[in-house]
Formats: sequence, C-alpha cells, structure tokens
Amino acid sequence: MTSSAVAQPDPRGASGARAQDRSQDRESRQLTLVTGDRVTVDAQGKPVAFRPAKGREHIPVQRMSDKGHTLVVPADAHRLIVSGKLDRRLFDVTELSRPENLRAQRDGLKLIVGYRGKQAAAAKAQVRDAGSTEVGRSLKSLNAESVTTPVTDAPAIWKALTDRRAGGERVTTAAGIDRVWLDGVRRASLDKSVAQIGAPAAWKAGFTGKGVKIAVLDTGTDATHPDLKGQILAEKNFSAAKDTKDRVGHGTHVASIAAGTGARSGGKFKGVAPDAKLLAGKVLDDDGYGDDSGILAGMEWAVAQGADIVNLSLGGTDTPEVDPLEAAVDKLSAEKGVLFAIAAGNEGSGAGTVGSPGSADAALTVGAVDDQDKLADFSSRGPRVGDGAVKPDVTAPGVDTTAAIPSGSLIAKDVGENPAGYATISGTSMATPHVAGAAALLKQQHPDWSYSELKGALTASTKPGAYNPFQQGSGRIAVDRAIAQTVVAEPVSVSFGVQQWPHTDDEPATEKVTYRNLGTSDVTLDLKVTGTGPAGKPAPAGFFTLGADKVTVPAGGTAEVTLTADTRLGGTADGTYSAYLVATGGGQTVRTAAAVEREEESYEVTVKHLGRDGRPAAYADSTLYRFGVESGDPFLSPQVVDGTTKIRVPKGTYVVNSTVYNDPDDVTKGADWIAQPKVAVTKNTTLTFDARKAKPVNVKVPDAKAKARLFSPDYVVEEANSAVSFGWLMESPAGMRTLHAGPKITDGSLAQHWVGTWSKGASTEYDIAVGGTVKQLATGFDRKFTTAQLAKVKIAMGSAAPKKKGSITAFPFLPTQGGGWATSIDQKLPGTRTLYVSTADKAAWSFDFDQQGPADADGWPTYEANYQVGEEARYKAGKTYAKTVNSGVFGPLLDNKNYGVVREGNDITGALPLLADGRGNAGGMLYTSAKTVLYRNGKKLGQNGDPVAGGESFRVPAGAADYRLTTTVKHSAKVNPLSTRVDAAWTFRSKKTAFTMLPVSTVRFTPAVGADGRVKAGKTVSVPVKVHGAAAGKNLKSLKTYVSYNGGKTWKKVTVKKGKITVKNPAKGKAISFAAKVTDKKGNTSSVKIYSAYLGK
Repeated sequence: MTSSAVAQPDPRGASGARAQDRSQDRESRQLTLVTGDRVTVDAQGKPVAFRPAKGREHIPVQRMSDKGHTLVVPADAHRLIVSGKLDRRLFDVTELSRPENLRAQRDGLKLIVGYRGKQAAAAKAQVRDAGSTEVGRSLKSLNAESVTTPVTDAPAIWKALTDRRAGGERVTTAAGIDRVWLDGVRRASLDKSVAQIGAPAAWKAGFTGKGVKIAVLDTGTDATHPDLKGQILAEKNFSAAKDTKDRVGHGTHVASIAAGTGARSGGKFKGVAPDAKLLAGKVLDDDGYGDDSGILAGMEWAVAQGADIVNLSLGGTDTPEVDPLEAAVDKLSAEKGVLFAIAAGNEGSGAGTVGSPGSADAALTVGAVDDQDKLADFSSRGPRVGDGAVKPDVTAPGVDTTAAIPSGSLIAKDVGENPAGYATISGTSMATPHVAGAAALLKQQHPDWSYSELKGALTASTKPGAYNPFQQGSGRIAVDRAIAQTVVAEPVSVSFGVQQWPHTDDEPATEKVTYRNLGTSDVTLDLKVTGTGPAGKPAPAGFFTLGADKVTVPAGGTAEVTLTADTRLGGTADGTYSAYLVATGGGQTVRTAAAVEREEESYEVTVKHLGRDGRPAAYADSTLYRFGVESGDPFLSPQVVDGTTKIRVPKGTYVVNSTVYNDPDDVTKGADWIAQPKVAVTKNTTLTFDARKAKPVNVKVPDAKAKARLFSPDYVVEEANSAVSFGWLMESPAGMRTLHAGPKITDGSLAQHWVGTWSKGASTEYDIAVGGTVKQLATGFDRKFTTAQLAKVKIAMGSAAPKKKGSITAFPFLPTQGGGWATSIDQKLPGTRTLYVSTADKAAWSFDFDQQGPADADGWPTYEANYQVGEEARYKAGKTYAKTVNSGVFGPLLDNKNYGVVREGNDITGALPLLADGRGNAGGMLYTSAKTVLYRNGKKLGQNGDPVAGGESFRVPAGAADYRLTTTVKHSAKVNPLSTRVDAAWTFRSKKTAFTMLPVSTVRFTPAVGADGRVKAGKTVSVPVKVHGAAAGKNLKSLKTYVSYNGGKTWKKVTVKKGKITVKNPAKGKAISFAAKVTDKKGNTSSVKIYSAYLGK
C-alpha cells in the first residue's frame, strides 16, 4: 500500500491502465486483487489505475459502477463469483479501499479458505505452498483457515485456489476448495438502563449471574478498573494490536454493562449481571476494527473456555450470501448451545440495514431504544437482506448509556469522563450487553437451558413498543418478566418467506408455533394475532389467522398452534407484512414476531445466448441491473447454463449486459459484448442474444506501426434517477465484437464511449476518446483517425536526479462519461513526450507525470514523484501545445480554492502541497520524514507525522484562539536533489465556523531553471517572487526574503524590487536556498524555507 499524503504518489506499472474522474483527490491507494492484478483507486474509492499481473495482460476485465460503487472483475473470475465459490467483496474496489480495509490488508492479501471432500488435505498443502503464504488461524467450525499472502504472491495463491480447463484460462476452483472469502473487517457498533430492563427485580429474586460466563469479544477490557476487578477469568488477544489492553474503551464499556460491579460508583453504574464472570477476547484493534478470522478465532476460544453467552457488539454490512461469521454463529450455537448476543448495527432507519453477524439465524440480534423505550434513530432495521426474515430479535437500552471506561482511552478523550472512570455513549453496542447480562441472569436460574431456551424466554417476555417486528423484533427485553417465564415459543420468530405474484391464486402459508412449558404447572394461553401491512397500516382482516385461540401447555410438555398468512387478501398492497402472535396466561406473556413477503409484481426473464456457430453458447455471463433500487444490490448475476439464464425479477426497467466467449475454456480468445440497455419487464420476457449478429471493433491511428496498449469501451444508461455504467478494459480491440439488442433509446439517456491508447517507441503516443449520447449501442465500431483530427501536446519532463525514468498519463474526459481509463510508458529523464490527443466530441484531457522509483519485490516499478500537468482542458485539432513538469523551484502551492488550510466546525485541516514544481503543477514526492504541529495560545495542541499537504485534521476547541501551524517535509536527494527540505509556518486567529479557508499565505520563487535543475554557476540573475494567499495584492503588509548558500546555516536578507530579487547563482555542484516571511494587514503571518532550491553547474 502507498503511504498517505501527496508525498507518496500513486504507484503503478509501466504497462498499467489508469482512469480518472473529474473530482479525483490527489491521494490514491493501490489494491491487489486475489488474481494478482492491481487496481489503484482515488480517495473516493474510484478506480484510477489497473495493472495486470504478469502473464495476465490478455485477460479482459469488466467494470460495473453504480452510485459511486465499483466492481472490477477479471473475466476469468466472474464465473466463480456467480457460482458462489468466490467472495464478490474480493473485487469490490470501493469497499476494499476503505481505510479500515486498507489497514487490515497492509501485510498482504487476507483470505479465509474453506475446504471440503477427500481432496481437502491436498488443497490445504497447495494453498500453503503458494509463494510466501502464511496460515494465520485454523477455523475448525468452518473447516477453514485464514491465510495471508504477500501481494507479490497473489498470482501464486490464485493458481493454488483455481483449476484450469484443458488448455485454457482458470475458471473453476481447485479440487478440495469449498469457498474463498475475503477476511473482511468488522467494527465496533458504537454511535438509567439496568433498571429499565427490570434487572433489580431479578437481583431481588437472587439472580445476579453467579456461575455464568459471559465472553465479551471486543477491543479488550481494562482489568484494573474497579468495576471489572476480579471479574475477568481469562483474556486473549486475537486482533492486530500488540496486547490485550483496551485503548479504545469500547470493550470495557460493554463488559461493565454486562457484568460490571459498579464498585467505583458505589454501585450506581452496576452492570446487569454483576456476579457473572467475564472472558475477555480482544478481537478489535486499537482503532476499533477487526478481521473476520480474528473474530472467528475469538468465538471458538470463548466456546472452548466454557462461555455460556458471547457478546458481539460489532458488525459489518450484510449480504444475501452466508458469510463466515454468520455460518460460525449458527454452527457453534447448534453444536455447543452457546447464546450469541449480537448488535444489529447503527445504520439508521432504512429497511434492510441489520448488519452481519447479527443477521445469523441463531443470533439474538439487538436493536437500541432510549430510556423512554423510543426506538433510536441509529438502530438498524430489518428485514434481513436476502430472504426478508425478522431481524432484529429484540431491543434494549442503548442511548446515552453510562458505564466504565479506561482513563486515557480514545472514548474517554473524545466524550470525556463524567464521572471519572465512566463515559456516556450510544449505540447498539451498548444495547447488546444489556441482553447478554439478562441472558446470564436466566442462565443462573436455568443452568440446563441452551441458547434456544434463553433466546426464546428473552424474546417471548419483551415489552412491546409502537413499532413493527423489523424495527424492534418482539420488543424491548424485560428480564423481570423473563425470570418468571415458564413458557417459550419455538421458533422465536416465524418467516413465511416470499409468496410469488400474482396473489389471486396463492395458497395460504401455514407454519407451526410450538409452546414449550418449562414449569411444573399446566398453563392455558389465550392467543391473539395482529398484523401490519407494508405502509404501516393494519393488515386486512383474515390476513393472519390462528388455528386456535386458546391452548393448554402441559407442565414439561408442549402444545402447538398454526399461524397462517393468506396473501390473497392484500389487495394491491404488495410488500412485507408483519405480525405479532401474543399468548397470555398464567401471569405471563409470550410474544412471537412473524413476517411474510407478498411479492411485488414480478416476472421471469430468460436470456438465451447463442454462440458464433448459432448453437447455445458454451460459456457466457450475464448481469442484470434494476433501475430505481433504493436499498439492496441492484446488480443481479444469475448463472448461465447451456447458454441460458433465468431469473425472476420485479416489474421494472433493467439493463441486460452479456458477454459470449468464443472459447468456453479460454476467455482471451475473442468475445462478443451484447447488451440491451433498457428492458421493460412487464410480463415474462425472453431475450435472445445472438453472437452471429455482432460485428468487429476496428480502430486505426495515423501511424500504422503504433502498438495498441489499452482499449476501453463503455456505456452509461440512466433511468428513474439511477445511472449505471458497464465497461471493459483490455489491451487491444482485436477479437472483440459488439451488438446492440432491443429497440433504440430515443430519450437521450444512453451514452457510449471508446477510449484507447497506441504508442510508438518511448516518446510518442496516440490517445483517443470519443463518444457521447447515442440512440443505440454500436453494433461493431470502425474508426480511422488522422493527424489533422488530433492535437499535438509536447510535455518536457525534468529531473535533477541522474538516471531516472518517468512517464506521462493522458486522462480523457467526455461530457457524458466523466473519466476514462488511460495508460502510460516510462522513458528516460529529462525527456519530452509527444502526445496526439483526440478533440472530437468535446473531449478534454488532463495529464499526470510520474517519476519511476526502484522496482518492488516482484520486479514491478514503483513511483516516487507525481505531478498533475496543468489543469484539465480541451485542445484544438491541428494545434501544438507545450508544457513543462518536474522542474524547479519546488515549493508550497496555495490558491485558496483547491489548496490551503481550512476550518470546518472544530476541525482544522491542511491540504497545501509543499513541493509543487516550478510551473505550479500540484503534486509531491516520496518523503523520508515529515511533521506537522498545531499550537493553540502558545501550547502544543497536536502533532502528526505527515506534511500539511496530507489532509490530516486537528480537533480543536470551539472558542476563539491564536493558532500557530508548523510543517516540514524532507525527501532523499536520490529522488530529487532539489528542495530536499521545506519548512512552513503560519499564525492566525480562529474560532468554530462553517467551512472556511483560513488566512494563510506562501511565497513562490520562480527562476529560470534547466530541466536538470541546474543553472550557470556564479551568474547574477533575477528571481521572480510572488505572494499567494491571504497576503496577496493589497492585503500585503510586509514581505522579507532571504538566501542561503550553506544549507540554511546562515541566511542573508535580500530586497524585493518590482517583484524580483537579485541573487548570485551557487558554485558548481552547490545549492542555493530561499526563505520568506510574510505578514498580511490583519496581522496573520506566514513563513517558508526551501533548502537546495536549485544547483549550479
């Protein structure tokens, strides 16, 4: 991974492809896919570069983008994703680029590999022998193991995990491999309570959790806190942190809610089960994140240690597939009888937001309410993604919860301690240990109960709120009721699944609810069911019915009742219906939630793929995209069997995007890209995609000897406030054919683009970007470009360091596209690159310069300097343009628009490049050290190890104060002997405000310096000097400038006259340094020092 900040440019290979969006942040990061291919993304997670692994240059790559979310999928991996063998998250570059995922993958590609069958042992050996792959943990509950592979060995792990069809590319999993998951990242679910759930009544009855073990798998626990002293039986670290210490505070807070003694507060903040004992597994690191394999290992450890209840106040995004944590929760619950209390998540009021692993069937999933039993705005809601099942199961207090906290922890610093040793915070993280503690009280009362009885009693005895089951489950837990509960229901919630449209012929769906009497006396229950429709209104009469309105449950026995959902009665109101079955009698109440999805109007879509021979295609893939989806995944990728795919989808408008491969065992031997951009599904629909109708793609540039290096067609289609883009990335258009299917699109919502690069030698290239709004996708594409149609852009690239190589990347922008892929090739520096760029269709271009650094461990080049060459612009055909980049003097750049120091609220953030080049091109170099310090009223407030360009923020008090911000950055002379150190400092006054550029300034020195960073030694020259920022123009109060010829040991003042200073160039091989001090008319000051600005020769 690259280091943060502009000083570390985006690295990529000489033959890599790049893409750029208009809003691209200069900071970029590199991801390695499990195939070994590398993707560089910008700060928003958008792909800006692709570099295939060696030997994979010929593998075409699909890109699918929607709502800022992008998948980059090599063609040979697509089939494995669709079949469920390969975790799609491994190619979700938006998710992979999130900071927590980048941090988790910094040591290499982390996977969880599941095995099966007689070949499992051989498969394990093959995986372990893949390069320098290391086995992290054995995960027996899944017959799996976590592995970490250095990114340089990703091609080897891909080879070990997959198998080759005879003579072709790898398209199946290897024998013995069951499934491959990303070892993903989970986070802590953090966004008056003990009495609220009835715990004092349970204590009074003698139930305090004594003899019960609660495992808290979290950020660790502070065993020295008085509330937890003597409570922890065992602790172990499964995170990336160095030890079990809780530096976040989250785990301590959670543990004290479940089983804290309240000793420090005299019992005021006592936990729910103060006599229970704790097992403290640290599965989240010191930033509150943890990987799946560490959490799985913690779960297995907790069970082995004899835990009765496991608290997981953590989670991540759920998907329709069963992920490894969900699988482990279900298996460990069933096999070991352990109850897992798991946070629902804090994703807010949207439907289907309950996270994983709270989405597991066996989990007791917990939402949050406040002290008035009002549902928290942040509490995640159901139904469960994929099948519409009821989740969460219950709620518990989780708003403004006060509990123990380690002094000095992140939470203590962020929210403060009040009183000392305690903090008040909110989240389903806080709600979950209330439930874990309540379960411990029940477990003490009923030592022989397993997870199902505990879950049943807690869900049956809840206090209902004015919410539906997808918001609150059965209701808010009431442990005072639960300890008196002798009757429980099985299952704890009922899911009728999906009843297919149309509903006039629906058969009523019936499920059994079994009441189990765990007491010694018969109990007669009166039964009542009430239902709610999709809009929150009561369900029609008769929609939910019972087989009986009264049952008697014998002591130690069971009684059954049928619950029926008759979806014929919903009229035109399709969607999810929920119900509560409430049984009362014997002084107790049993609540059971139920749900059924009355499928909206839906139809079957069949796509038949015919190959070039007219027969059903032996290998094709197909993706459908549904417009207007507000939640869930709009991309549907059904399997194609014998050339045909069938999928049932809701009425609506879809994109159907397919690829028919010419060779079923080798995706590189030609492909036909066939798409129907808009399909109105209003009935059962059959589409036939016939590859015989596709026509070839041919593009020619002026020089026939130029070699194709990149070709990237795509299209964008809009509908119902949604937009989706499908595209390909490949070396050459050779072998590609295209076909538009279906009617023309005449409303202006379809656009298609063709982007490509051809190069001749190391100094000349042709860059083509054409396209725009069309009425139909191209069936074949034939285009010949002449020199007269192109603009000539000559870019001189400097380098003061010897024996360097560099490259220019030309990024295309079309009005209907935003940004396309691009590529580059390295050449010797200093040097000039000539680019011929297309000018039709209002194409605009921006150019990036990269200076090559040493090769990485796999022999691929890295890059040690990166500059944007000017601004994005359009060029005129037949015209010649000249630009210069990477020449001195390098120094701070400030424009009070894109670059500066800003305050927003109580955050001060610097985004000010310290090493912009002499032409004002923004960028930077790989630095060896940096430091930024912020002082408030003369006292140091914060410090970090980045230059002020890095975008790091300082949290500051709201009140007005005097600030001083200092920054410094150093780089090796081997990278560039110029401006090897830059110091800058600013003073200003500030208080809490909306987004505001702060009044900082800088000074630019712009002498005429050669491409090698050198000037004639000893010559007297004039050096232009200009103030930028708050002190510019009439706002300038004073400007002082200085020079040094001994590396800044001593400075000599020089006077600015008519915007210039007069200096004597340094001796041969020696350097001159510049410094300046500026004061604006409001008294704000700025200073800069640039060491070794240029050299004499």
